[in-house]
Amino acid sequence: MPQPTYGNAFALPLVRGTAMSKLIWAVCIFLASLPAYCQSNPTYQVASITEVKQHTPASDSAPSSYEVSLKVGDIIYQVLYTPPFDTGTARYAAGRDLLVRVEAKTITYNDILGRSISVPIVSKRPAVDTKKPKG
Repeated sequence: MPQPTYGNAFALPLVRGTAMSKLIWAVCIFLASLPAYCQSNPTYQVASITEVKQHTPASDSAPSSYEVSLKVGDIIYQVLYTPPFDTGTARYAAGRDLLVRVEAKTITYNDILGRSISVPIVSKRPAVDTKKPKG
């Protein structure tokens, strides 16, 4: 008994199925990569350290921390910085510039190893420009 021949009856759906699966994969890859394009990059700004004062802790056992004043644009933020190791280098940081991201209650910066560190904002006030003549 001769084998039945199917001819092109099954070839067309096979091609359609392959094209459809390729199209579905392309759409899935596009949708998976879409969030990467939609994320906004955090905006970092240049901040100048204007003043560093040692913060008086509530108890003697508390680690030493510093009240650091940062000038970002036309605003001076005062933050509370507690170094991971008390080497005292924060006292000599006045005058340095660094990149910071200002958020609602914190300021985030990257340390020398690239780790993001957030410090709480204690207060903020407008910067008074003493270089401009009054009048």
